[in-house]
Amino acid sequence: MFNRNALRAEMARNGKTQAECAKAINVSNSTFSRKMRTGEFTLGEADGLINYLGIATPDTVFFAKKPT
Repeated sequence: MFNRNALRAEMARNGKTQAECAKAINVSNSTFSRKMRTGEFTLGEADGLINYLGIATPDTVFFAKKPT
């Protein structure tokens, strides 16, 4: 399950905007916004964000456990 808040925290930690992250993975800002809502990033997009933001623990962002 995708953890939107964890990705937002990584963006804030790096001082990156949504528009900058969208550009980094070659999608429009509106597409990035939709992906943030749905969590439907491709593996390539997730990998791009991991590298761009230097996410040390990507599993906590892109493969977070579903709350019980």
